[in-house]
Amino acid sequence: MLEGLRIIEIEGLGPAPFACMLLADLGADVIVVHRKNGRPAPGMPERSLIDRGKRSIELDLKSAGDVAVLKKLVSRSEALVEGFRPGVMERLGLGPDDLTTVNPDLVYGRMTGWGQTGPRAQTAGHDLNYVSLSGAVWYASNQGEPPFTPPTLVGDIGGGALYLVTGILAGVMAARSGRGGTVVDAAIVDGSAHMMNLLMALAQTGGLSMARGESLLDGPHWSRCYTCADGGYMSVQCLEPKFYAEFLARLGLTEDADFTAQFDASRWPQQTALLAGIFARQPRSHWESVFAGSDACVAPALNPLESMAEPHMAARGVWQDIDGVLQAAAAPRFSTEAQLTPHGIPARGEHTDAVLEWLKRH
Repeated sequence: MLEGLRIIEIEGLGPAPFACMLLADLGADVIVVHRKNGRPAPGMPERSLIDRGKRSIELDLKSAGDVAVLKKLVSRSEALVEGFRPGVMERLGLGPDDLTTVNPDLVYGRMTGWGQTGPRAQTAGHDLNYVSLSGAVWYASNQGEPPFTPPTLVGDIGGGALYLVTGILAGVMAARSGRGGTVVDAAIVDGSAHMMNLLMALAQTGGLSMARGESLLDGPHWSRCYTCADGGYMSVQCLEPKFYAEFLARLGLTEDADFTAQFDASRWPQQTALLAGIFARQPRSHWESVFAGSDACVAPALNPLESMAEPHMAARGVWQDIDGVLQAAAAPRFSTEAQLTPHGIPARGEHTDAVLEWLKRH
């Protein structure tokens, strides 16, 4: 779908390379610039999954000759992505002002936690800090417990990478229409706060409270996970009354007075305790069979390996093991395209010679 779009990615961590992986999954030609003679960050493999589908070259951005190569690549591309603190690329002579002289239509994507401006812009932080400040982590645990540290999906990916992708594509559309290039300031605090607007809409109807554990999605007995007898988990989120009625019917609780008041917040703790006791009586497989094919909005909570074998996920081919690397297929899907198969993961610098040769010809 993105064939013909070329993007230069400056090696980084987390959301910026993930965003470029997604763009590569969708057909963009992503050339990732790895540090010459560099090593992967601690804890990262030699061939990183989030480099799949990209071409890799190695450059020393403190070398005048290699900077000239980068600028030549930029002149032949529509976007560049970097994920450093504000000012780092400028000190290398590769900031937006430097590169738009080479390519006035360049979309310059900048991925940070705090953003390019503001009192915290120059300070360090990590995913939990960003989503904590933005309000996105406020409801992430049970009442009376500190907010839980979510995996990087909420901040780095949800509030960061996906908003960067949106910004890159919007910028490219504008540039192609003749409006020139732009700088995309993708900040995790901005994106994760923006994601909260779905919940903030509930505040307009009284469904969202600033007090934790008292809102429609973080307090009820029908919106949480329960532990089964074998240590597995089942997720329940039957918000609408008709789905809640189906949930009760499957459990044989339709006439049980303890559960008839679905939205009485004062009864949620007691109802939660009762359901916890019920789910603890049987293994997860039992509950999967009880709710199979129903509209009760109940599903097992699985790890990725279990998810790979689950019939629905297997039928869609979501999880794949390619060359010994467990990974999810590209998303979303398109009616005009075959399901996208993840491309290979390049070694650092694997395409350096080929890219340099291509630059000579173009």
